[in-house]
Amino acid sequence: MDFFKGLNVDYKAGNKDDYSGRNSKNEDQYWHENIKVNSIENLEIDIGIIGYVCDEGVQRNQGRIGARKGPRSLRNQLGKLPIHFENKNIVDFGDIVCVDENLENCQTALSKMISKLITNKVLPIAIGGGHDIAYANFNGIKDALKNSTKNNIGIINFDAHFDLRKVENQPNSGTPFNQILSENKNASYFAIGIQQQSNTKELFEIAAKNNVSFVSNFECETFNIDLKNKLNSFIEKVDYVYITIDLDGFSSAFASGVSAPSSLGYSPNFVYQVLTFLFQSKKIISCDIAELNPDFDIDNSTAKLAAKLLDFMVLIS
Repeated sequence: MDFFKGLNVDYKAGNKDDYSGRNSKNEDQYWHENIKVNSIENLEIDIGIIGYVCDEGVQRNQGRIGARKGPRSLRNQLGKLPIHFENKNIVDFGDIVCVDENLENCQTALSKMISKLITNKVLPIAIGGGHDIAYANFNGIKDALKNSTKNNIGIINFDAHFDLRKVENQPNSGTPFNQILSENKNASYFAIGIQQQSNTKELFEIAAKNNVSFVSNFECETFNIDLKNKLNSFIEKVDYVYITIDLDGFSSAFASGVSAPSSLGYSPNFVYQVLTFLFQSKKIISCDIAELNPDFDIDNSTAKLAAKLLDFMVLIS
């Protein structure tokens, strides 16, 4: 495909067979009946779903591999959900697939897709895949805004981890936000759900050095006025907001199928409330959901959660 010329990646266009579910008796009422699929050339839509079939970054980070299977698992559960939104044209543009362990080319390809969607006034929702998806998504946003005077990008990351590790030998799923902050003076970072026992002292020091805002998992029991004020202050200082959700930020009671599960995470109800608040800002430019690992999922509960998060973001967008 010319769009990815020179990149060692595979691209698979959207496929309706990835979606399945109950059939409606009258009008179409489920995702699998309404979702459109296409290749990247057709962009007269509102929201574009893109799969990031890659867990090379997780493997480099010594995590549990399997996240490359995440996009397909999410779509399968998404297809079963009833639709409660109206007048939204949504297209699944298929998958960017990592080839020959070439994480960097996979990230570049996803960035190109993100940029094209945003340039055409489409909201991208990328589904992974390892959290190295964040570096790709951010660079796509950055490219789309390269000719704009409004290019201050605020990153809001739902996660147990900072993912601020320094790149030593190769980038991985633990380095994306260090890479972003090192390369972009106009990027701001707010992490929600940080767990002390999942981050070294050095990572907290890197966060402080880079003026990273964060709240711990213990501050995520309820969406209180203090967190609302902190988020408001963060949002007011940026032109656009990029939302990235690492599923390992949730308690393992809700998300067992991830690379690094933890019982100390937050609840889906908390994230739903925060997402509603964030989308009210009208500054959301791109989103993604990372680290779904079907190999360790129980009764597809994590895939169901990821699918419901995507459905909810579509509903409130």
